[in-house]
Amino acid sequence: MEEKILKLLGRKRYLPSNVPELLKGLKLQPGDQQRLQESLKELERGGQIARIKGNRYILPKEADLVAGRIQITRGGRGFLMPDEPGAAEIAIPSSGTGTAMNDDRVLVRLDVKPQGRRTKSDKTDSGTVVRILERRRTQIVGTLKKGRQFLYVVPDDPRMNHDINVPPAKDVGREARVGDKVVVELKEWESRHTSPEGIITEVLGPPTAEGVDMLAVLRNYDLPLKFPPQVLNEVKNIGNKVRESEVTGRKDCRSHDVISIDPADARDFDDAFFLTPAGRDRWTLWVHIADVSHYVKPGSALDKEAKKRGNSTYLVDRVIPMLPEALSNELCSLKPHVDRLSKCVEFLINNDGKVLKAQFHEAVIHSKRRYSYEEAFEVLGRKPKDEIEKMLVNAGELAMKIRKRRFANGALDLDFPETKIRLDDEGKVKRIEKIDNDISHQLIEEFMLLANEAVATRLIKLRRPSIHRVHERPDPKRLYDYRQEVLSHNLPCGNLEKSAEVQKLLKRLGTIAIGAALKIGFLKSLMRARYAVEPLGHYGLAKEKYAHFTSPIRRYADLIVHRTLFEKVKSSVTELTRIAEHISTTERNSSDAERDSKDVKMYAYLLEQINAGDPQQYKALVTDIRNFGLFIDIPDLGMRGLVPLSRIEDDFYEFDPTRVQVIGRRSNRVIRLGDELDVEVDKVDTFKKEVDFRLVSKGGGRGGSGRGGRGSGGQRRSNRGKGGGKSGGRDDRRSGSDRKRRSSKPAGSSENSGRSGSSRPEGDKPKPRRSQKNRKPRTNEGGNSQGGAPKGPKGDSAAAPSKKRRSSNSRRRRSQSRKKTE
Repeated sequence: MEEKILKLLGRKRYLPSNVPELLKGLKLQPGDQQRLQESLKELERGGQIARIKGNRYILPKEADLVAGRIQITRGGRGFLMPDEPGAAEIAIPSSGTGTAMNDDRVLVRLDVKPQGRRTKSDKTDSGTVVRILERRRTQIVGTLKKGRQFLYVVPDDPRMNHDINVPPAKDVGREARVGDKVVVELKEWESRHTSPEGIITEVLGPPTAEGVDMLAVLRNYDLPLKFPPQVLNEVKNIGNKVRESEVTGRKDCRSHDVISIDPADARDFDDAFFLTPAGRDRWTLWVHIADVSHYVKPGSALDKEAKKRGNSTYLVDRVIPMLPEALSNELCSLKPHVDRLSKCVEFLINNDGKVLKAQFHEAVIHSKRRYSYEEAFEVLGRKPKDEIEKMLVNAGELAMKIRKRRFANGALDLDFPETKIRLDDEGKVKRIEKIDNDISHQLIEEFMLLANEAVATRLIKLRRPSIHRVHERPDPKRLYDYRQEVLSHNLPCGNLEKSAEVQKLLKRLGTIAIGAALKIGFLKSLMRARYAVEPLGHYGLAKEKYAHFTSPIRRYADLIVHRTLFEKVKSSVTELTRIAEHISTTERNSSDAERDSKDVKMYAYLLEQINAGDPQQYKALVTDIRNFGLFIDIPDLGMRGLVPLSRIEDDFYEFDPTRVQVIGRRSNRVIRLGDELDVEVDKVDTFKKEVDFRLVSKGGGRGGSGRGGRGSGGQRRSNRGKGGGKSGGRDDRRSGSDRKRRSSKPAGSSENSGRSGSSRPEGDKPKPRRSQKNRKPRTNEGGNSQGGAPKGPKGDSAAAPSKKRRSSNSRRRRSQSRKKTE
């Protein structure tokens, strides 16, 4: 039915038709009307057709309509990711987002300009939201407030720019008090010029009560804490060990010295490997991946729940797994000293790291040893003591050759330093650990990348539709704008549409103080990695064919790929497209939840320092400068913040927009991009999710002179150089290399069970670990701020204010979020 509808609407002489006319055009009987309407509704929801005035249907492109998923920034602007593969993003001004919320599926009407009047700056398409096709979420978490005559809820998500009017809570188990965290079910919302209405469905409690912070994250992102009974029953019937009958017909690799390398606190081991010489200057590499598809059958309760979740979510204090722990941490986990089923890629590789041949097997293994990354790193740095250690050393050397070839082929080095939060038994921050992307992580990364690429290549050769991991090339206009920014700092920069020039620039940025700040700017110009049926390639990894194969325990995409390649499970392109879109959405949802879970713990940690009157000092890097303050990165915290100029008390600082720096009026002290400063926390705003810092002197006093990065910060005016940065008003994007989750501790674990951020294959969610996003310029409150009163970007005004929502000035100070490429 759906294919017939699309064929009819695609005819040259087709005129927009309503349901009765479509019945006639499709030669259907009156009794088929209900089935036709259901198909039309499904096609409209999927953005394949559009309903226009008079309830008539048409293909979207015929009416300059584009369907897709919208991303909303904290400033209120939107960016549409079209459903059409390879289509460029569409910018939507805050005045054109309507009632769309972040991650909604919407229909956008393009702003079509006369062809002869377009300039180079007009290349980015823009549009206006005309219809909400599907709400990403209708359940919102926020803080209950009381106005003069009504109650309202302030959403926790700063991208939600309207308060929600609510009646007094009823039948929710406990009284809702002003200041409590509550869950609200959003009702119909017709106009962005009025505040939405909702009903309180759950009272979580005071925000300072133990456990409420994480419970709010779980509810806000609709993350399930339990598996349905039928799912657990299926797992129980599977058993807890590999039966000999299951081994029949598989490649028996139990005699191989298979090993795994994972984080010290991990419990789901979904990859392992074995390396052995294969004659002169050749190696045989076996990459084993947990055989989840053997246990999770299509259409089963297990499969339906895994598809619904899409992926595991790694919060700061727990894991929300895609599969029950009896599978994820036990029967599917490639633990040492037990038989386990695997899907395997067998490589023949020469001594220069070039793959000569790849074969695919269903196998059984008996892992001999499990290394933590720290243990593997220690072995790789010394003389091996036994055969397994010798194999590990050989694997490290081969991986570095493979890595060298990958970067020679154009892969981009987009890694950033990362941190992992450790919690104590009370759920408070105990320590923050830095994660180094050392050779032990790179070893696993390179082997997993090989497997992912080999599987994608095989699927394409077999012409089997499946789900690929794609990362499209960035918009040329964004690269052009970024290049102009780099050139404004007197740095050489070639044509960034060529990968070789990007590599040169990234290498150069790694050697200068301003490099980290400019590297963040490059990430903002990148597209977001996602899943798609079309093999569009991976820009960040410089691979034309790429799929996710190596983590089926925690990603549904990998499970689909396993089935397609080994079990020849056939799914329609339409169904695979829906799955790809769904798991791309669940991935973004998990990414946001993971970030927020870290943020709430960090905010509490920093607030405790303020309340105790003993704030710690941190080294910070200046990444952006505006006329109201300095944006900084604090590597030891893995977060971003602001130093308001008004809080630098040793002088009055003026903003130099030409050179993008601030200058002390009396001292002539210059602070520019890339400078290193000593800071301490000054203010934490949990509502806006913003943290302000202040400078401290070398002697420990407030507002004194910070230390210039690599000798540059705090220079006198006579030594200042030229500059010209810009603000990042977009979500951060990155592609980077894929990262495996660093831990699989069960829910309720006291320590951080999220990923540590160490390098793993592809970057399905690599991201800058910074809780503070770029904020829009602040309006002046109660006096003149240093550097003059800033003005917000044009076309980015908030919705028309009403007495039921917070002031536009308050909203205007919200920081803007950043997207991540993966």
